[in-house]
Amino acid sequence: METALPLQGIRVLEFCNVAAGPFCGMLLADMGADLVKIEHPDGGDTLRAWPPINNGYSENFASLNRNKRSVTLDLKSASGLQQARALAAEADVLLENNRPGVMQRLGLDYDSLKSVNPKLLYCSISAYGQTGPRAAEGGFDLTIQAMAGVMSVTGEAEGAPVKCGVPLADFAAGLYGAFAIAAALRQVEQSGQGAHIDVPMLGTTLAIAALQTSEYFGSGKDPVKLGSAHPRNAPYQAFRCRDGYFAMAAGNNALWRSVCQVAERPELFEDERFQTTTLRARHQDALRQLLEDVFATQDASHWLRRFQEAGVPSAPINSYSQVLADPQVEHMQWVQDITLPGAHVTRTFTSPIKINGQGLPVRRNPPALGEHNADILQEPEE
Repeated sequence: METALPLQGIRVLEFCNVAAGPFCGMLLADMGADLVKIEHPDGGDTLRAWPPINNGYSENFASLNRNKRSVTLDLKSASGLQQARALAAEADVLLENNRPGVMQRLGLDYDSLKSVNPKLLYCSISAYGQTGPRAAEGGFDLTIQAMAGVMSVTGEAEGAPVKCGVPLADFAAGLYGAFAIAAALRQVEQSGQGAHIDVPMLGTTLAIAALQTSEYFGSGKDPVKLGSAHPRNAPYQAFRCRDGYFAMAAGNNALWRSVCQVAERPELFEDERFQTTTLRARHQDALRQLLEDVFATQDASHWLRRFQEAGVPSAPINSYSQVLADPQVEHMQWVQDITLPGAHVTRTFTSPIKINGQGLPVRRNPPALGEHNADILQEPEE
């Protein structure tokens, strides 16, 4: 008998496009929620058109929409709106990531729906929040990374502005949204009253920058770009070696002693410039040069083996093909086959979470557009 998932029995309606909202919805679906994705009949979620496309289906879309059912509704039509309201009246959660005001114009905002469903938990993900001077502005991961300061601390010191290669602004918002929904469901169960959750991407991106904002609050100085280095720890970055680079992080004095032993440079441990973590960070350019002179004598595999033996955290600079083939990823069974509409079998990275040693299952393959209309939509009354 399969173990019940934490959100089993919770019905979530998702009115979302692209990344932040669909990622949030998928996290809830992975935890067992019945996720019904509402899409426009003409093309649906715009992520469906993003390559790579196999047999007419987007693998990008598939990566954020497993464990969901798809229903198509034209929300500009009276019948489509009526069906959407009927679904919302019976749902536990409604998730949307439109610009503020869009759902209100449709009559699908929280204030319009709570009268017919007082227990409805309504989560809005937007660029800047539901109120305030920027509320009406749109945003994507790039613009939020720029606005939130992420690009000011990403890249090499003298380089042009660059964004983080992973869309962290999108996914931070999705994570905050899913956490808030899961927490608020308990309150709804206790009080019988729903709520409107406002998840602003700007705010969630600033929230995960706690070390950077606290650096500014504490010093009055803006954090700066340091490449792969750390403002308060050293050695803690990517180091050049004979055949490329590897990453190594020695965040305390005990680990620093081990680094000196592995590098066969015991005198560095006594060097007054490197006596504490703070001093090593202050003099990290000199420290990096001294260590890279040693690391240049051997390949990355040599140093990774030596640091692993010494208990110093270190890692290769992997490509995605390399990390997805790592034995740890295989052991955790994170990569699994899924079947796309049209019977094309591909692979996906599943939920990394285990509960009592069991991973969260892929219960439903990513849906075709409107695949579940007949299952979910009621025939209109005569």
